[in-house]
This record gives sequence, C-alpha cells and structure tokens, in this order.
Amino acid sequence: MANKAYQRTYTQLSAITKATISLGASHVTNEELAVVDGKLAQVVKTRGNDVTLQVFSGTEGIPTNAEVSFLGTPPTLKVSEQLAGRFFNAYGHPIDGGPEVEGEERETGGPSVNPYKRRQPSELIPTGIAGIDLNNTLVTGQKIPFFADPDQPYNRVMADVALRADVDKIILGGMGLSNDDYLYFRQQFEAAGALDRIVCFINTTENPPVERLLVPDMALTAAEYFAVDKNEKVLVLLTDMTLYADALCIVSNRMDQIPSKDSMPGSLYSDLAKIYEKAVQLPTGGSITIIAVTTLNDGDITHAIPDNTGYITEGQLFLRADSDSGCTIVDPFRSLSRLKQLVQGKKTREDHSQVMNAGVRLYADAKNAKSKLENGFDLSDYDLRCIDYAKEYATRLLSIEVNIRIEEMLDIAWELFAKYFTPAETGIKQALMDKYGKWQ
Repeated sequence: MANKAYQRTYTQLSAITKATISLGASHVTNEELAVVDGKLAQVVKTRGNDVTLQVFSGTEGIPTNAEVSFLGTPPTLKVSEQLAGRFFNAYGHPIDGGPEVEGEERETGGPSVNPYKRRQPSELIPTGIAGIDLNNTLVTGQKIPFFADPDQPYNRVMADVALRADVDKIILGGMGLSNDDYLYFRQQFEAAGALDRIVCFINTTENPPVERLLVPDMALTAAEYFAVDKNEKVLVLLTDMTLYADALCIVSNRMDQIPSKDSMPGSLYSDLAKIYEKAVQLPTGGSITIIAVTTLNDGDITHAIPDNTGYITEGQLFLRADSDSGCTIVDPFRSLSRLKQLVQGKKTREDHSQVMNAGVRLYADAKNAKSKLENGFDLSDYDLRCIDYAKEYATRLLSIEVNIRIEEMLDIAWELFAKYFTPAETGIKQALMDKYGKWQ
C-alpha cells in the first residue's frame, strides 16, 4: 500500500448510492484502491475530476463528509510458494488461521499473455469423468465453463475435477459460496491430502456481494505466478460466474448505467473476457486452464451470462439430471470441447474419436426411439436395444460418479457396443473393430 504521507485525502462526497460514492478528485486512475470512511473501495469510473468508487462492503453509514484516501495502487497480492495450501478472502488475506504470506507484491487484473508468446494447447487434462474425458476432452490452456441449473451438484463436480486432474497447482476462486460449500471444498481437499497443491480465494454468502469482483483477479494472479514464474500446469476453478456477473450488475445499476440484455451491464462481455482470456499454454511448459461454473436461470442458455460466456470460451460442459438412469450426467448433446481434436487419437488411443462418435450417435438414436414411444409409435428391435444401451451408457460412462482412466472408458464403450449392437450398426472402421472390438 502507498505510504500514508503520500495518500491524497478528500472529505466532500457529491453522491452516495448503496454500492458507490462519487466525489471530485484529481490524478486518480481507474481501478485504484481507496479507503472511504474506513471501508475499502475501488475506482470504477473517472470523467475529468469526477470519480466514482465502488465500496466493497456497502455504503451504509458513510456520511457526505466522509474521509476518502486514495492509495495510489490497484489491488495487489503477495505471491510466493507460501500461497500453496492456503485459504484467503477476496482481498488475499488468510482465513485459515495461518500467517500472512511473504512474497513479491503484484498488481491483480493485469493484461492477458501476449498472443505472440502463446503456444497451441496440446497436453491432455484427464479428469476421470467419462462425460468429459471421452466425449469432451480437456486440453491445457483451455477455457471452458460448466453450465448447470442451481440444483445440480456442480461444486461437487468441481472438487472431483480438482482432485483428479493431472496438474501441478489448483486455484479455486469461490464467489458467493454457501458456508456448506466452502467447508465441503476444504474438507475434500484436506481429506485427499492435496492441500499442498491447492490455493483458495473465497467469498461466501455472508460476505458483501461486491467483494466477488476481486476473486477472479486474485485467483488468476496466483495462477500466473505458478504458470509463468514456476513453469507449472495450473488449473483455475471459478464458481459461480453468474454470481460474479450479478455483482457487476449491482455496481453498474448503482451508477445509473443503462442496462443491456437481461439487465446486465453493457460491459459484461469484456468483463468476462478479461478473466477467461488469461487461459494460456506457454512455450516454456507452464499453462493456465480455466474451468468455471455458470449457473442457469430455469435452464435458459440464451440469458446474457451464458450467451456471452459461450462466445468467449472454447465450448461448454452441460450438467443435467438423467431421468432414465437416475444419474447426473455430462450431457453429450449440449456439451462441447472445441479443442478436443488436438489430443484425441494423438495423446489418447487411436480409436478414441471413432468410439466417441459411435457412442453419442447411438445415444441419439435412443432419444429418437423414446420420442417414438411417447407418441404411440411401435418400436423396432433396434429401437429397444438403443433404449437399453442408453441407460447403461449413461450409468457407466456419462455419470459424474464415474472415475476411471480413458483406456477403461474406451473398453467399456466397446463392451456396450458388442452387448447391444452388431458391428455394422456401430459404423466404426473395420481395422479398429478387428483390433479393439469385443464381439465373439
């Protein structure tokens, strides 16, 4: 923080809303931190000498003659190996009872990596979940969200992905977490003995919503330290980006900005992009991969938050409850990894793409058969076999409960093909069928 002697202090506010204050001040920069009547705030708008600040904990009790001290710097985080295994709040202060981190102080929210220094992603990130590894394989340096209804166990899936992923560091940015979810993450990481490779920045429902805006930048600053400085493979988990966008909304509404689609601020796309574009594969071997959760409002994928997210990210993983199997699955129809072809058949077995395509096509045939049944049409023998296959395919491969290696996923798929279909019905190349097929 800036030396007290050099802080610029003002005592005349021109406007106060529930989340922001305005005043006249000179030589102020965007995103600069300030203290307003003892509360931390950040500059969100400057026009000449008119300055607007968002007050993270709210403006209640702040008088019009409150003292405003500008600190001369945006938010910072001290980075070092001491971050590993620790839990912090949105400001980067420990909440686990441990000491403050000693290290180099770095500004958060900086620019993403120069495109010239980026390399095409080519390393596989296995998660043990077949709905991801088999059908929507993840690659280092990718950015991809989970789309899920609020009642889906998305945080449990995130914890599973964190513990199973073959990476050096996992950075969790929790925004608007319930205390139960926070404790769940903490207990899962501790029980797995994985704390030494995990760093958590947590904002809970008990904390002010506007503080959520700091969490992604804190998480990504830590990620950049381990990826760029230490050449490590880093996985960043952000949950829930819908609550992050809601916090953006609070501030923009209080500033009387004209809302855009679905009452979201017009800056939503760029606000989300500056977070997701931090995903990178570096030539030195380090990487930042971002998996985020975007909860949906009544399954509405056209809402501004998932809509903008879809333009920025490289696909999405769609969680839904499967009524036939009773499982929560990664939906093969609405999920997509746009980078999976970079590793399928190259870093995985040669039959991967063909098995994936056949499995999803036969699952689609089962969906058509169910529609025929619901509309009173007679079902063929093939239709009945498809329906039986779909239930077992969802249970043994699409369910988020599955935790197996990719080779085993492929072998199970071959087993299901042989159980329910003839070789010709799968449409897989004869050479692969001869090598991997399980027909007698």
